Amino acid sequence: MRRMEADVRDYVDGIAAEHRPLFDRVHRLILEAYPEAGLTLSYGMPTYRVGDRKLHVGVWQHGVSIYGWDRERSAGFTSRHPDFLSGKATIRLPSREAGDLTDAELSDFLRGSLDA
Repeated sequence: MRRMEADVRDYVDGIAAEHRPLFDRVHRLILEAYPEAGLTLSYGMPTYRVGDRKLHVGVWQHGVSIYGWDRERSAGFTSRHPDFLSGKATIRLPSREAGDLTDAELSDFLRGSLDA
């Protein structure tokens, strides 16, 4: 994993073992698409910034939640996976179920969220 600010590193180091692979996967897909992405802690969770766009990635008891995405730019993700939609603005990826998502599909969603 690339160099991170101490507060982000502390957050990542504290992720439970059963959720760490999913967080690492989301992190990897974001940085593959946007190697220049800024990474800070915001709202108590890792936040990726590309230009004016931000994506917050939190780890909770169920797995990984993603905040700050735009429904119209979700590459059809929410219509294909309505069970991952929580409320209007949260994608909840349970660690056990997210393994069924391909990297391409998850990457399309993340890119749609961060593209300028």
